[in-house]
Amino acid sequence: MKLIYKGKTKDVFSLENGNYLLKFKDDMTGENGVFDPGSNSVGLTMEGAGRAGLRLTKMFFEILKGKGIPTHYVDADIDVATMTVKPATMFGKGLEVICRYRAVGSFLRRYGMYAEDGQVLDAFVEVTLKDDDRQDPPITEDALDMLGILSHDEYKTLKELTKKIGAVVKDELAKRGIELYDIKFEFGRVGEDNHIALIDEISGGNMRAFKNGKHVEPLLLEKLMLD
Repeated sequence: MKLIYKGKTKDVFSLENGNYLLKFKDDMTGENGVFDPGSNSVGLTMEGAGRAGLRLTKMFFEILKGKGIPTHYVDADIDVATMTVKPATMFGKGLEVICRYRAVGSFLRRYGMYAEDGQVLDAFVEVTLKDDDRQDPPITEDALDMLGILSHDEYKTLKELTKKIGAVVKDELAKRGIELYDIKFEFGRVGEDNHIALIDEISGGNMRAFKNGKHVEPLLLEKLMLD
């Protein structure tokens, strides 16, 4: 097993069989000790966060597998907080795709002249570049195509998958009285045919969720969903 990348919330190792191993950490993104899924820096460490995120990720990836939705997931070992995945090629140096159901976070900061706090959105899909130095700038479909990052056809697939996966997560949360405000996904090209598949994770650290009007922290979200 060889370490190939140290991330904010996960480390990535290559395996001899060609797959990769993701090691989930207890570090979470945010600012000054406050959790924020859209932040570019580690803001806090919560004991058990890595294992909790993996438990939720495993649950969602197995639901998606049952629905025939493509992902890079192979299996997971909760005890050691690791997930085995198929190799994937990123788009450019990485994209983040956000599906928004409420106007909060960076959406509200940008569009607050027109949007109200918490305003209902119709599964708005937004793509940003993974670029910490430039604070993950949003990018349009045309720009993605012109810069050779993603073709128009690939963008269409990306958007369709984002809405489909977002709906699955939203529905699962709703079964437990939890409302999904927004969720962040990552995609890559997987397999010999380079099909677009969901990569990374689906956990409380990637989403904003609320229950009875109160924000549900990632560790509590995992508990509410799985206990």
